[in-house]
Amino acid sequence: MGLGGFSKEVRPGGPQGAFLPSAARTPWSPPGSNLQARVFQTITKNIGEGLVLSQPDILQPMPHRKPGKKALLFILITVLIDTMGMGVIIPVIPELIMELTGEGLSRAAVYGGWLGFVYAGLQFVFAPILGNLSDRFGRRPVLLYAVGSLGIDYILMGLAPTIRWLFVGRAIAGIAGASFTPAHAYIADVTPPEKRAQSFGLMGAAFGAGFILGPALGGLLGELGPRAPFFAAAALSLLNVTYGFFVLPETLDPAQRRKFDWRRANPVGALMQIRRHPMVLGLLAALFLWQVAHQAMPSTWSFYTMYKFGWSEAMVGASLAFVGAIMVMGQSTLPRIVIPRLGERRTALIGFVAGGTGYLGYAFATQSWMMFAWLLTWLLGALVMPSIQSLMTHRVPADAQGELQGAVGSLYGLSSFIAPPVMTQLFRHFTADDAPVQFPGAAFVLAAVLVVGSMALLWKATRHPLESAGTP
Repeated sequence: MGLGGFSKEVRPGGPQGAFLPSAARTPWSPPGSNLQARVFQTITKNIGEGLVLSQPDILQPMPHRKPGKKALLFILITVLIDTMGMGVIIPVIPELIMELTGEGLSRAAVYGGWLGFVYAGLQFVFAPILGNLSDRFGRRPVLLYAVGSLGIDYILMGLAPTIRWLFVGRAIAGIAGASFTPAHAYIADVTPPEKRAQSFGLMGAAFGAGFILGPALGGLLGELGPRAPFFAAAALSLLNVTYGFFVLPETLDPAQRRKFDWRRANPVGALMQIRRHPMVLGLLAALFLWQVAHQAMPSTWSFYTMYKFGWSEAMVGASLAFVGAIMVMGQSTLPRIVIPRLGERRTALIGFVAGGTGYLGYAFATQSWMMFAWLLTWLLGALVMPSIQSLMTHRVPADAQGELQGAVGSLYGLSSFIAPPVMTQLFRHFTADDAPVQFPGAAFVLAAVLVVGSMALLWKATRHPLESAGTP
């Protein structure tokens, strides 16, 4: 049932998104002169063009709201701080693990992989929950909850007396770190379809900026001890949630919200709903392999560069800050230039080629400067995410944007769940004293192979012309 006793059925042959009175639900019965028909006409007229309710298979136009620059700034700051929180601990996590466990660098990498496993596992579970909650209660409360929880988590991790506390902290971060889901849905709410690739590019730029500031800050504060960066990240998160409480409006109209359904608010349920859109499902598969490949960077970068080139925490932080700078340059400006000329599909394919080439470059680099040279491939590799995100958002209705982003978040969580143990175990295997071959870059070779698979999936999913948005 819909509003005021009206159902959300679409009358075949009639305007999409029209209401039918619940007492007159025969598909072919047109509004007549009876009372119900007159009420139907009055309500649908007063609802206006901005409210469109439709059957799930049909894409309808989304209302374009302007929540103000402060609200959009909060979203970008949220992504920035979430990324800073991840980046700030990367330079110091090897030292902190060795401090808490008494193990060497090679063994500490295994603990690092399992910490990533816990973080990603809970993000995999909670991303669709937060996405569906944002479709039910709105974006604002879910975003504020997630950002505030991260602030508390960083304090907990900064005080961790044992390795078990680190695991608890990463579990909380996995739950709260799914804030990317409602943040992307928020952007989809307020951005017209033709500009979403650019908006997601700005989100990616904020992500990249976090990787400039986070690792750089972590490397500098790491000189004070491996715990100092956690407290800095906590302060930033708590300041941001306070700022958001005053400036963040809601963007999802109550009329466009839907009931919370546990069958849809889980990773399997979210993907089952998305399967009604075959092209979206294929794009999700391509994105998943891309994300698995990308996990080689945060999982092994610190361990790899320290082992092979003898880098310090500050040097690791500087290198990751360089990655962030490249991503900001790539995602803040290139989407506006490249995507309108080449389209999202071609842009994504070019990004795949660049990213895969870069992974092979890391694996076979013999000097430190080569690592920085190959990082330049992220200028184009950074275009993959906004291109695919934009393609997918064009194919789902307004009340399922949070669900879509929940599915994306779940797959990101699943990739982070699977990849860190695999990547770090590869590093451990090929750097152990009894390794058959000393090859610390094995994880990056695997990443390059996965990128090839991702390209193939994207090619298959988009090889036919897109169906029109109104096609069931």
